[in-house]
Amino acid sequence: MALYLIGDVQGCDRALQRLLNKIDFSPSRDTLYQLGDLVNRGPDSVGVLRRMMRYGDAARCLLGNHDLHLLAIAHGVRKPHRNDTLGGVLDAPDRPGLLDWLRQQRLAMLETIAGHPLLMAHAGVLPAWTATKTIALAAEVEAVLRGDALGEFLPQMYGNEPAQWSDALTGAARLRVIVNVLTRLRFCTPGGVMEFATKEGAGAAPAGYLPWFDVPGRQTADVTVAFGHWSTLGALARRDVLALDTGCVWGGCLSALWLDTTGAALGGPIGGELIQVKCEQAQMPG
Repeated sequence: MALYLIGDVQGCDRALQRLLNKIDFSPSRDTLYQLGDLVNRGPDSVGVLRRMMRYGDAARCLLGNHDLHLLAIAHGVRKPHRNDTLGGVLDAPDRPGLLDWLRQQRLAMLETIAGHPLLMAHAGVLPAWTATKTIALAAEVEAVLRGDALGEFLPQMYGNEPAQWSDALTGAARLRVIVNVLTRLRFCTPGGVMEFATKEGAGAAPAGYLPWFDVPGRQTADVTVAFGHWSTLGALARRDVLALDTGCVWGGCLSALWLDTTGAALGGPIGGELIQVKCEQAQMPG
């Protein structure tokens, strides 16, 4: 049995098929963890969703900001952006089943690999959050996404405020911060104030901000955190972080990391082999 992490697919189903062929993935034997942004900007979002549904428990998927965007459009609370490519899902005869499956997916996962904890989120975690707290807070939003209050929550999901977490937050503001952390975070201050405008690489941090994973004293420094979302960061393999968004939809690569369950690879408690395929899809950011 092999375990794989896969970065942002964003509707590039042909590239995903070639990557799965390259790693000889078998849903009867192997498990893949997809780090969010299954859909949008690429040419075949509906194909990606149908594939992941077909794999059942062998495909364990996180929700990214583009996946939540699809749910918001489908519920009539957001209009499509000019670069969205979600029509195949929205017009599909099996649309209800696809959307219902999507809203059942997770915002964060915590697994043990080779005796070491692996925390997975689409974007990141705040420095003050432990792995256990991250899972508990993600579960608060997951319950809303799966429940009858979804239509009420989605219009309140968007916005950059509050920009800082507080345990005293309640209601929509609390859920909004959790969503922003797990699906949008790149930079924050040592005190956990988030910044969402900057999308360049780690070296482009605004004054007073750091990549979230470089904040001193981060409470998840003792686990390995795997994430996607940050295509300008590219692949990153450290003892404490694994980044796997390598810009497939922008003409880059789609990446999988085979997880070495002995813990011997890459010099860290969790590592493995990076496997990539070039993506033929190339869209200009916008």
